[in-house]
Amino acid sequence: MNDLSEAQNSGMSKKAEKIAVDFQTATQAIRGEVGKIIVGQNEVVESLLITLLVGGHCLITGMPGTAKTLLVRTLSEALGLSFKRIQFTPDLMPTDITGTDVIEEDPTTGHRTWTFVQGPIFANVLLADEINRTPPKTQSAMLEAMQEASVTVRGNIHELPKPFFVLATQNPIEMEGTYTLPEAQLDRFLFNVLLDYLSAEEEMDVLQRNTSGTELPEINSCTTAEQILDFQWLVRQVPIEDAIAQKAVALVRATRPSDESAPESVKKYLKYGSSVRATQFITLAAKARALLHGRYHVTTEDLAALAKPILRHRVITNYFAESDGVTADQILEEIIAVTL
Repeated sequence: MNDLSEAQNSGMSKKAEKIAVDFQTATQAIRGEVGKIIVGQNEVVESLLITLLVGGHCLITGMPGTAKTLLVRTLSEALGLSFKRIQFTPDLMPTDITGTDVIEEDPTTGHRTWTFVQGPIFANVLLADEINRTPPKTQSAMLEAMQEASVTVRGNIHELPKPFFVLATQNPIEMEGTYTLPEAQLDRFLFNVLLDYLSAEEEMDVLQRNTSGTELPEINSCTTAEQILDFQWLVRQVPIEDAIAQKAVALVRATRPSDESAPESVKKYLKYGSSVRATQFITLAAKARALLHGRYHVTTEDLAALAKPILRHRVITNYFAESDGVTADQILEEIIAVTL
């Protein structure tokens, strides 16, 4: 870390000190490896790292051709974790994701037994490509995996590998043949990250990299699954002052129209606000962001930077917002200004 003395003065254990040093080295190396392939999108890469460090899941919303799939694949290679990709389609069944039991016969004895064949969900990093194109029955299998880190097949529970996190993508413009994600499933995503267009300079860089005929550089693994689990433990050791924690609580409570602290715009334009899970997620994510920025304490800057991607899919606007052209992000910006 940039300022280990701060962590040491706060009573950090020897174990935590060592992990903190490894953390800083590893995260810098990961950013460097991802930068070999991905141009720009630094905030998105940081959001994905925070997702991993918190042990959550991330929904990436972006136009076609914005390198969503390439970004996730590159990150998994840099992390040194197992990676699987599922292309979600309307005819996808739960067993296509989770796996299924098959009957195997012993050729010598003729004895038949059930054997579980794992599906593609058994990976550390799962890319759920165009997740909103599959029906609710299949989404229910994803919901269990995201919440419980396990799948149930024929009444048997199978644990998923650790760490496990889902990076799901969806296209914001093509709605034909899609299914609205259930609110319960949306709430399991730590972030809803918007992948925007690159700047003109960055787009020129992409052009030069991908049309010159040269091979893309090889991505080196920077961590192991065991290290990632250690980093997740370290995130939870980062202290947060009561005053900052109270601001996190106030931020989330201000999204609820029924709360007396909610601004007038919330009461007018929001139908539902965020749950307690949002408060937990924004606090954990703030701790992870503090570590990524070389700090061993959380600031209001961390809360402000994370508020929109954590809360935008946890608030539901009403018909007044639609008629007045008011978006969830605009309402959240006002809440951030008022509470932080």
